[in-house]
Amino acid sequence: QAKLVESGGGLVQAGASLRLSCVASVGTFSNYAMAWFRQAPGKEREHVAAISVSGKNTYYADSVKCRFTISRDNAKNTVYLQRNSLKHEDTAVYYCATDLANNDYAHTSSIASSMDYWGAGTLVTVSS
Repeated sequence: QAKLVESGGGLVQAGASLRLSCVASVGTFSNYAMAWFRQAPGKEREHVAAISVSGKNTYYADSVKCRFTISRDNAKNTVYLQRNSLKHEDTAVYYCATDLANNDYAHTSSIASSMDYWGAGTLVTVSS
């Protein structure tokens, strides 16, 4: 049974930076694309970023391009989401997920309904 555990959430001020981490126990981590999603209060879950198996390819939602960076450390079974210039509208529960895609594409791992495993999420609150 796969397990994804997010950490790094909390309360920050607008303009701050914060890095989220997700440790995955999902077979051979380096074989799978990974993604981050978020869900704000009263809104649907939305894709934030995805990263391919090798880490060479990434894909971002337009709302976070140039501010967020996804990366992975296959030796640590961990995927990260570095978030800079945080805005109040970035307040949400952030989830790590994988669709177990074994390719080197990132854009294909951006559909919530296609994800096979999810973490429990970590809450990020950005005060304005």
